[in-house]
Amino acid sequence: MKTNAASPDSTSAASADGSDGPVDAAAAGGAGGSGGADGAGGTGGTGARPPRSRGRRVLRTVLALVAVLLLAGAGAGWWAYSHLNGNIDSVDLDDAIGDNRPAKVVPGAQNVLVLGSDSRAGANGDLDHGDVSGARSDTAMLVHLPEGRAKATAVSIPRDTLVTRPECKDEDGKTLGTAKRVMFNSVYSAAGPACVVKTVEQMSGIRVDHFVEVDFAGFKGLVDALGGVTVTLDKPMSGSKGGLKLDAGTHRLDGADSLKFVRTRYGYGDGSDLGRIGLQQQFMMAMLSEIKQQDALGSPARLYKLADAGTKSLTTDSGLGSLTALADFAQSMKGVDPSTMETIMLPVDYDKVDRNRVVVAEPQAGTLWEALRNDRPIPADAKKSPATGG
Repeated sequence: MKTNAASPDSTSAASADGSDGPVDAAAAGGAGGSGGADGAGGTGGTGARPPRSRGRRVLRTVLALVAVLLLAGAGAGWWAYSHLNGNIDSVDLDDAIGDNRPAKVVPGAQNVLVLGSDSRAGANGDLDHGDVSGARSDTAMLVHLPEGRAKATAVSIPRDTLVTRPECKDEDGKTLGTAKRVMFNSVYSAAGPACVVKTVEQMSGIRVDHFVEVDFAGFKGLVDALGGVTVTLDKPMSGSKGGLKLDAGTHRLDGADSLKFVRTRYGYGDGSDLGRIGLQQQFMMAMLSEIKQQDALGSPARLYKLADAGTKSLTTDSGLGSLTALADFAQSMKGVDPSTMETIMLPVDYDKVDRNRVVVAEPQAGTLWEALRNDRPIPADAKKSPATGG
């Protein structure tokens, strides 16, 4: 480090009483100056300069170390932020959907569409049986957060539901016309997440404020970062068609088995997609409880590990498309207790033409959407689905 003539090394010495302090240049003897009364330093003087006190050397060393640590911490913090921020992909919903969107009814409430994509990207071939190209919205939940964020309601939309896909732009900007009686999960593969948002908005009349999509690899990584998730089954899971085999009781699942758990269709319950929704909702509650129990949000090291795993395969709307925005949103949800979160399946009935498909059941679905739209309690009858008899 370059030192100028006014540095402490050349302009300071011990004072008469032993304390550290500056000494007048004339008294100390400068270039060409006369020595002091004791002849300790003039031109060509040979007197030694009094040593700096040990206290000053220690102070300077501590300050230097603090400066290095601060710089190192700032660098690591910036690297971590940039790394996590760079993991997130985002989509501008207003640009992708346009102006034809439902109005916001209750300003303080929030509606978030959560999508689980079955993309195999980054899955290393071990996350699912079957060779499937492309991607579909394997799981879809509209999560309603009332004003005040004291509770939440998650409405699952069955993937086999026949819907009308509105006119949308695909991810290449090409316009796709309206299509009737298409499977809900096909909307994603045809036109991407923004079209799924538009479809849900037209089905429900509810403004979707945000969407969050996690693919297979991201889901597995998040569970493994937690160290697993505990689930309890009241009856065995047979593992048919390559699925997960579990006895009735409590199990700790790693990422790969958790993925099989939420995708199990055959070998548990009635073997239908509607039965699988119950497993997905059960697992979501178990994962949220695990995060809360571990106080993952209160540990910087664990939070980084979770954030790194979760953001690697994360796509959001542009409003949540940064680490700070996601953190602020998560902070606003701290008051939501998983044990009080209500999970509902969108009321559906079997299609009269194709019994392998379902259609939205009315008037139940209309009543359900209206209650959420206006931030009101959901009537019991609006939760009943003719297809499941409940």
